[in-house]
Amino acid sequence: MNRFADLLDMLAFTPSRNAKLSLLQDYFRTVPDPERGYALAAIARDLDIPAVKPAQLRELISARMDPELFGYSYDYVGDLAETIALAWPQRGAALAGRNDAPGLTEVVETLVKSSRREGPALVEGWLDRLDPPGRYGLLKLVTGGFRMGLSGRLIKQALAAFGNVNVNEIEELWHGLTPPYAELFAWLEGSGDKPVNASAAPFRPVMLSHAIDTKEFDKLDPADFVAEWKWDGIRVQATSERGISRLYTRTGDDISAAFPDLVDAISFEGALDGELLVARPSDGGIETGSFSDLQQRLNRKTVSARQLRDHPAFFRAYDVLQAGEEDLRAKPFFERRVRLESFVADLDLTRFDCSELLEFADWQDLAARRADPPFAVIEGVMIKRKAAPYLPGRPKGEWFKWKRDPFLIDAVLMYAQRGHGKRSGFYSDYTFGVWREPGELVPVGKAYFGFTDDELIEIDKYVRNNTIERFGPVRSVRAGVDKGLVFEIAFEGIARSSRHKSGVAMRFPRISRLRWDKPPAEADRLETLERMIDSAA
Repeated sequence: MNRFADLLDMLAFTPSRNAKLSLLQDYFRTVPDPERGYALAAIARDLDIPAVKPAQLRELISARMDPELFGYSYDYVGDLAETIALAWPQRGAALAGRNDAPGLTEVVETLVKSSRREGPALVEGWLDRLDPPGRYGLLKLVTGGFRMGLSGRLIKQALAAFGNVNVNEIEELWHGLTPPYAELFAWLEGSGDKPVNASAAPFRPVMLSHAIDTKEFDKLDPADFVAEWKWDGIRVQATSERGISRLYTRTGDDISAAFPDLVDAISFEGALDGELLVARPSDGGIETGSFSDLQQRLNRKTVSARQLRDHPAFFRAYDVLQAGEEDLRAKPFFERRVRLESFVADLDLTRFDCSELLEFADWQDLAARRADPPFAVIEGVMIKRKAAPYLPGRPKGEWFKWKRDPFLIDAVLMYAQRGHGKRSGFYSDYTFGVWREPGELVPVGKAYFGFTDDELIEIDKYVRNNTIERFGPVRSVRAGVDKGLVFEIAFEGIARSSRHKSGVAMRFPRISRLRWDKPPAEADRLETLERMIDSAA
């Protein structure tokens, strides 16, 4: 377990993307099968260990140390696995000189076969045999709480670099592979054939865009491009083959189970690229819901009949990648677009439609359309070269996104919570609010990025010096008319929400800058946010 724990520790405290890639490649190179495969599955979140839950780990530590003391310790450390690993008191023989520490392979293969009754006892025994780093690795493994700045694509890029192959080959194979990936590593090391993709309806690596700098328009001929609205949903891929239909996110995560209503409506053989929305037919066409509506359906293991009825899933198609057995990705966009329109015309139009192409004479004309979209759920425009093939990754000069300028408000810091990983020693997750009545702040959002490391230290110091109440790991911070820290908050959209006390929900809020200069009394009021919603509507 110690090699796995060391990898987790180094990944968590290594900010550089290239350095993370090197760490992963070194691990794959020096650690044998099947251990490296189980480590890969764990950090890629493809390892399911149902035998142990976090609540059971709390019960284990509560039997060995005072629960109140553990609560204080957890509050300070900010991470359950790290706190238990450091505080775990051993029973029986001292750890020094023991050589029976379990390995990653033993732990995984034993737990996968174990029941929920057997799992906690196994973990307890292993904790007694491991030192603190090993205990940390074990607990991270069973909780799945990896926060190391690793995306699924970054992990696949590390595999591609390790085997000197194209990352797109890894992505197209991924959903047909199972831990501990012995065939995959054999191929990457040159000692075996490339695995056959046994998965029906595989994921196809997506083509991404670049945010456009307005100076670039001088170099681009508008006659070479088309434009369409950029909808505020999530980018997905709908694919069907041999009677199997799947829905993938842009990073290749299979989310079919969360959207059975849409998956059941897939009646084609092929693959479509598009936007997942909540929408339903209306007298004026298709009525598209807000991102807040879509959030009612995201990240759910089960979907109720009411959610299916009130928030029906809808697919707005941008591109067709495959039609039947014909791969269309090498064809230019304008040819694929013609095929897409005829392809979608044969589908269930209560679940599928085509993204509208926008007419524009020049870039100034498109800028005017971008500034005045017909629906609040539009966050800008996409600009695509007519001759562009569908290229995985982010090729230069082919697709551009031109998002609307973000909304900005001034809000007051109300609560702060400790972060995780390298931020576990800092208060780095912030709840902010605006004024509803004189002297009354109402929370309207949370943010945990947008500030520099130096600014994090300043905010953390402010939180510690101005804490007025404690609620477990959360600190209530002094915030009033005369005393408080003001944040300028940037966000991409806003909608009404019955789930929030304020009645509003922001889309992608982040801290734009710290307003040490601004008195909290001059922060924005809730009416300002409500007017933003009404104006957009």
